[in-house]
Amino acid sequence: MKPNHSPLEHLWHATLWSLAGLKAAFKYEQAFRIEIFASVFIIPLAFYWGETAIEQILLLGAWMLVLIVELLNSGIEAAIDRIGTEHHELSGRAKDLGSAAVFLCNLTFATTWALILLH
Repeated sequence: MKPNHSPLEHLWHATLWSLAGLKAAFKYEQAFRIEIFASVFIIPLAFYWGETAIEQILLLGAWMLVLIVELLNSGIEAAIDRIGTEHHELSGRAKDLGSAAVFLCNLTFATTWALILLH
């Protein structure tokens, strides 16, 4: 890519890189594949069960947060694995912290859905 590319060219390339990232996540990350499968049900249910636009946004947003953090966690894990396969305390901590972030997103998702649906 040339250094002085136009904003539209940059947007085009950024979009292609993002799609490549989604494709890689789907190909290599089982958790992401499971979450994409779950999305087939969760996204329509968010529109069905959300009584207002705000509720729909909250239900969808809580799920999108899970997907986004899963992608970030997968990126952390890939970078750590690229460095080396031998055990290192900091590598383990980085992976555990990424996993904890996904866990908290899942709790946020469950809490958001429970509060909205049981209200």
